[in-house]
Amino acid sequence: MSGQALSDEGASGDGTVALSSYEAIYEHAELELELAGRGDIARIAALGARWEELTRELPARPPIAAVPLLQRARLLHERTRIELIRIREALLSDIASASRSRRAADGYAGHRARRRRLDRSA
Repeated sequence: MSGQALSDEGASGDGTVALSSYEAIYEHAELELELAGRGDIARIAALGARWEELTRELPARPPIAAVPLLQRARLLHERTRIELIRIREALLSDIASASRSRRAADGYAGHRARRRRLDRSA
């Protein structure tokens, strides 16, 4: 949302665009943040189509009454982005820790070849 996109009038120029679409966007942003807080990445990813549906028919210039909703939704999106970064960092840390543990276990096992976990015949 750029400052230029936030205007006094809707696409029709008369400011009559229903706010229910913008309220749905805000509620969607709340749900994304809630799911991110729980680490439910699969459900967040599944919401992508819903976002497209919510934003597809919106005018290029929202009514002034929608500005507070859009600003709050933008803040929620930023918080969601931060939560997703935290999740990514935690996963990367877990992967690094598992790799270190595997290397340590391999050192104790001596020179035995590790069994492959992936069945390549499938």
